[in-house]
Amino acid sequence: MTIEDADTGAGSRLEAPSSTASTGSKAARPHIPVWQETLILLLIAVLLAVVLKAFFVQAFYIPSESMEPGLVKNDRILVQKVSYLGGGSPERGDVVVFKDPGGWLGADDVKGPDNPVAKVLEKIGLYPSGGHLVKRVIGVAGDTITCCDELGRLSVNGTPVDEKDYTLPGQIDQHDCFGPMTGNCSWSIGPVPKGTVFVMGDNRAHSADSTVHMCLEGETECTKNPYVDTDLVVGKVFALIWPLSRFGGGDGTDAFDKVPDAK
Repeated sequence: MTIEDADTGAGSRLEAPSSTASTGSKAARPHIPVWQETLILLLIAVLLAVVLKAFFVQAFYIPSESMEPGLVKNDRILVQKVSYLGGGSPERGDVVVFKDPGGWLGADDVKGPDNPVAKVLEKIGLYPSGGHLVKRVIGVAGDTITCCDELGRLSVNGTPVDEKDYTLPGQIDQHDCFGPMTGNCSWSIGPVPKGTVFVMGDNRAHSADSTVHMCLEGETECTKNPYVDTDLVVGKVFALIWPLSRFGGGDGTDAFDKVPDAK
């Protein structure tokens, strides 16, 4: 081997980094304490909860028996807001959660949780909210609702609606129709004003809904308002999450599929 070869071989050899330097580099990296990591993860969880509550999903509990048999008092539900974003609005048959239009809820209904921790969790969307109403949309803008035909069914825009799938069993046997909250089975209302909906509970005998706030024939100087502004609608019920024994999807229905749009 020539001197030139030896020089070339020696010159091409790479020096491996010493173990001491490697160890020193790793030791120099800052390490976040466990409590800081926990705090960061908690803040991220809270931020995600706030964003989800504001734009996508919110949890509520059922305050009364007005939506039986599908939803029972103290059930926990999830409401999705996506359907009504970007110009979307409630449709006939939707089960919706909405803010009190004014005087629809009693004092006991608007009470929130008493526990301070639960109050904070409710504010950020990690605890089911109260102080709202849950009803089914029966009429949308332009619709006329009439109670009732010879079979006791509500009619929307002149078309009878079969509501047996979601109303309380035996209800028509007790009340002669599916709209008795006014005290009788003969009333009509509409057209529903633009930007509002007409709502009813599925348990028609025990639901403080739009029918309770109607001005009936013969009433004078009536100032009641049976309609709910769509701006007050939080979202559409899409899942029952508690109790687990009845866990399932939203209460969809095809009962209104044959109802024509208002003319």
